[in-house]
Amino acid sequence: MPPATCYDTPMNHENLWAPWRMAYLRELERKAKDAGWDESASSDFFAHYWAHPEDDEANHVVHRDEHGLILLNKYPYSNGHLLVALGEARPCLMDYEPEQRAAFWTLLEQGIELVHHTLHPQGINSGINEGRAAGAGIPEHLHAHIVPRWGGDTNFITVVGQVRIIPDSLEVMAQQYRDVVTSQQEKA
Repeated sequence: MPPATCYDTPMNHENLWAPWRMAYLRELERKAKDAGWDESASSDFFAHYWAHPEDDEANHVVHRDEHGLILLNKYPYSNGHLLVALGEARPCLMDYEPEQRAAFWTLLEQGIELVHHTLHPQGINSGINEGRAAGAGIPEHLHAHIVPRWGGDTNFITVVGQVRIIPDSLEVMAQQYRDVVTSQQEKA
């Protein structure tokens, strides 16, 4: 008999219905149409940031290496939400060469470590949204999200008020991350 896997475990959970999320998505779509937005109007800010390292501080880039960058999300799900992207834009993970994928995963690991050392969250969500249907806001440039989580960080304000409370400014958060990066580099 083959060894058990996580797929062998029956799913013993209940659904948490979030109908406000669909209303929010429909409202975003309506606003985009009203503003004249279409897919051709989207811009790849990752490529722009990659091409302009002199603007890293203004763009909230907290780390860059020869392959890519780690930066704060300007529209965070929670305080300290990071984005990770390679400098070269490709829409799908498997469009990159194996060495590039390795560099991407290394950046993702560095970002996760940075979140742990800077914010000490109770948990982290990390993931990739590949393609617009999967939620990618910039489908032409694959990127990963690293979202620090704390018990109770999604509460009635989010549900009732449709507002997220982010306690630090992007500038303060970016500086905290940069301080940890500098400290780690000095130790190396």
